[in-house]
Amino acid sequence: MTVTLIWIVVALFAIGLYLSWTAGRLDRLHARIDASRAALDAQLLRRASVTQELATSGVLDPAASILLYQAAHAARQAEEDHREVAESELSQALRAVFGEVAQVDAVKEAPGGEEAAEELAAAVRRVPMARRFHNDSVRAARALRRHRKVRWFRLAGHAPFPLAFEMDDAPPVALADRPGSQ
Repeated sequence: MTVTLIWIVVALFAIGLYLSWTAGRLDRLHARIDASRAALDAQLLRRASVTQELATSGVLDPAASILLYQAAHAARQAEEDHREVAESELSQALRAVFGEVAQVDAVKEAPGGEEAAEELAAAVRRVPMARRFHNDSVRAARALRRHRKVRWFRLAGHAPFPLAFEMDDAPPVALADRPGSQ
């Protein structure tokens, strides 16, 4: 009787330890999601800011300036529910304006255009990476939250179900992987 009781206590302790470890892992994944979302927001804000700077610098033709300024402004002011759409529209506007290398070269020839083009190219390249890191974190947390033990023992607590950030983030051809850009 005593040996059985000891084995039951050991088994319950092991199960409790395993559930505690799983809850800690899930908590770390949620913290990683928060950090990656903050990094993604920072990169999206940087891309919109650099786009607005370039649009108001006078190095682009008026139509391109207005298109980029409005798309960047909409992306910066978008409510959370419409953010993915607004960011996708900014990506489309960037592709429309910088679809050809000649446009980027024209920007680079203007005073201060070289730095502006390089800064925009860097911002455009960083957004897909930040989004990929965020979505990978979301995918890992979702996979763990789908396990029965997590649902049965409510190990996720009151944390909201993580959502991926889906947007069109394809860079303009003329800004993607340019020689001499970092």
